[in-house]
Amino acid sequence: MNRIVAQYPGRELHVILDNLNIHKPKHDRWLSRHPEVHFHYTPTHASWLNQIECWFSILWRQALQGLIAISVRDVCQAIDAYTQVHNEHAHPFEWTKRVVHAGHLKQMYRDLCN
Repeated sequence: MNRIVAQYPGRELHVILDNLNIHKPKHDRWLSRHPEVHFHYTPTHASWLNQIECWFSILWRQALQGLIAISVRDVCQAIDAYTQVHNEHAHPFEWTKRVVHAGHLKQMYRDLCN
């Protein structure tokens, strides 16, 4: 985060995080020193909102699992090579949910976070 803040001095930054407890400190001195940075959390039990997890799962299974690398450069090259090939035929993720539990629907996105 320090590098990202340094890349965008004076700019307001919004960071989306999942609800993992380590992402939610009770009192964060770093955030208090960086008032231009705002953390937003995905709703609890809404992993379907975090589509990047799908991408990392695919990347792991198809490019990194079983990779024998002797340096960080080897890992970066494997990721870059896979990404280049993948992007040639990339398409949006289409998420569907087969079971919908009955309950009161939230009308506004901001209400999902409460």
